[in-house]
Amino acid sequence: MTAAQLQRGRPLTGWHVLAIFVGGFSIIIAVNLALAFNAVRTFPGKETESSYVASQNFDSDRAAQEALGWAVQTELTGEALRLAVQDANGVVQPEIIAATLGRATTVADDMTPDFAWDGRAWTAPVTAGPGNWNLRIEMRAADGTLFRRRIPLRVVR
Repeated sequence: MTAAQLQRGRPLTGWHVLAIFVGGFSIIIAVNLALAFNAVRTFPGKETESSYVASQNFDSDRAAQEALGWAVQTELTGEALRLAVQDANGVVQPEIIAATLGRATTVADDMTPDFAWDGRAWTAPVTAGPGNWNLRIEMRAADGTLFRRRIPLRVVR
């Protein structure tokens, strides 16, 4: 068969062009819907019920936390999490109110570390795979001041 004979097949009509056009855009729309659905389904959700209410005390809460003068040091390996707090006088042992270790983009891997005091820092056994993690922690100082932080961490293997 020659090229001329192959070209003499069925002619390209308006219906063929319409089918190609509708089929192509159907694929694009289906992929966009699938990606949007998965993005919304895996989003961890809101941080606070009302950002306006939370903002009313933000400056005073931040000033109280900064007045503590705490330096927080964290270390995350695949098997352990270490949290050390120091002020101008040395090591501080704050009360841990709440702690969540998880990924930044999903709550599926969230865990609550079981901290134990080793005399210098809080330590907890964890199972953390490689990548980016967040430690969201709330601690209370001896004077009752609440200290809240989101600490980004990274496990490299």
